[in-house]
Order: sequence, then C-alpha cells, then structure tokens
Amino acid sequence: MEERFETFTVLLNRISRNIRRIKNREMAEYNLRSIHISCLYYLYFSEGLTATDLCERCEEDKATISRALDYLEKNRYLTCESKNSKRYKSPLVLTDKGRETGKKIADKIAGVLDEIRGGLTEEERVAFYRSLAIISDSLEAVSKNCVL
Repeated sequence: MEERFETFTVLLNRISRNIRRIKNREMAEYNLRSIHISCLYYLYFSEGLTATDLCERCEEDKATISRALDYLEKNRYLTCESKNSKRYKSPLVLTDKGRETGKKIADKIAGVLDEIRGGLTEEERVAFYRSLAIISDSLEAVSKNCVL
C-alpha cells in the first residue's frame, strides 16, 4: 500500500514539476510565467473569456488569476474591453501581441504533446486520460469529505 502511495504521489509531482519547467523554459524569452502561459493559451482558443472562466479552466484561485491578468494587461498581451461591468466578469480580448504569443504557445504545446505521445497508442492515450479524469474526480470527492 505504501509503495502505491509513493509511486502515485511522486509521479504526479514529477509530471506537474516538469510541465512547469517546460512552460517556464520555453517562455523565458517573453518574461512569462506558467500561469501567464495558461491564461494566454485559453484566451487564444476561446477569446472573450472572463477572469472567472480562467479560474475554472486554469484551476487557480481568483487572486492568482487577477495578478496574472494585471501583468498581461500591463504588458499589452490582452485588454478588457468592457469597462462598465465588474472587471472580473468582463470579457478579455487578446491584443495583436497576445494573439502572436498565444499562437507560439499553442504551437509549442502541440510540439510537446506530439513528442510525449510517441510511447502510447491512441487507445492507450484515451484510456490514460479517462483514468486520470476518474482519479481526479475521486480525489476531489475525497478531499471534500476528508477530516484529518
């Protein structure tokens, strides 16, 4: 049992750490961090998302997304077109710089995904993602009921 726990947690931590490293290394020339990359990526494919939408898609809290969006707006990657309603509920739009960077991010992500899928068949990949989703949902349910 202990070995299963160690293997599970170590592998998940390694995957997460390596994803952050790749994001940070690949985007260092733009002075972007991992959270900025996630925001630009989601906005590139679904322009008009709100900060609330990005919290859900990036699985980040409101404060983290707010800081990331402030940085991206100050550095002219995006703009908030609607100034009338609450900023957090306003649609965000990429600038030309943001769209160009979003395309580079999407291309780099596609390249990494192509590189790592080499060891799996399509059926194995589908089963793997299905298994990850089940594990994620199960852990979320346990975390809501967990009293330690």
